[in-house]
Amino acid sequence: MVQTGERLASTASERYLLVYMILVLIIITSLVIVFFVVFQKRKNKLLQDRIKQQQAFEAEIIQAQTEAQEQTLKNIGWELHDNVGQLLSFASMQLSILKMQVADDVRDKFKDTSEALSNGLKEVRALSRTLNNDVILNIGFEKSITNELDRMKKMKFTSAELKIIGNKVDFNDRKHEIIIFRILQEFLSNSVKYSEAKNISITLDYQVEQVIITATDDGKGFDINEIEQGSGLINMKSRAALIGANLNLNSKLGEGVELVLNYPLS
Repeated sequence: MVQTGERLASTASERYLLVYMILVLIIITSLVIVFFVVFQKRKNKLLQDRIKQQQAFEAEIIQAQTEAQEQTLKNIGWELHDNVGQLLSFASMQLSILKMQVADDVRDKFKDTSEALSNGLKEVRALSRTLNNDVILNIGFEKSITNELDRMKKMKFTSAELKIIGNKVDFNDRKHEIIIFRILQEFLSNSVKYSEAKNISITLDYQVEQVIITATDDGKGFDINEIEQGSGLINMKSRAALIGANLNLNSKLGEGVELVLNYPLS
């Protein structure tokens, strides 16, 4: 009986010890799991903070680059208007004086030169206005696009038209108008230099929460895979990202180019 009691006591002690060890193991495992979860959350938060800091840093760089570019363009615009424009005006005036001092049969020969100088002066003044962001803000977003398309039409294109769908909605930040205008200028510049297009169009589709801006040309197009990393496209996408817009460029060989920019209005 004594031995049986001892065995029972030993068995009970072993059970208690086993239960105790299991509880300790469960507690340790739980602590490890909690520690791992907390560590992962902290790690993820640090990674997210680092990504946000990197994005903020990149946005600041793009913002600084954009402001520097705008100031450079403004300076070029002033230079064109004040210096080059004055030189062309002086040359035109001198030519007019010279025309009055020659015989009638010689005077007609000055006609083409006078017209070329006059057109050149108009072009310089028009270009100087598109380079100055203060002028763009003053005359408005849509008018600036119209003026730029008119300038393109005089330079090269058979038609260059602006189409507006819906009711115009003012941008909350008017600086975004300048950035979008510069993106469109980049597109138009590439069309002039590379596309061999005859017709170009820009559409502003005002919707409730966004404006969809589409620019197209009917040029020779290109392989989008080859141009994907081009500096022009990267520059346009960087500017779009700066204002929270989404930009897509679509093209195929022989089918022209289409730029689609989705800009949120709220």
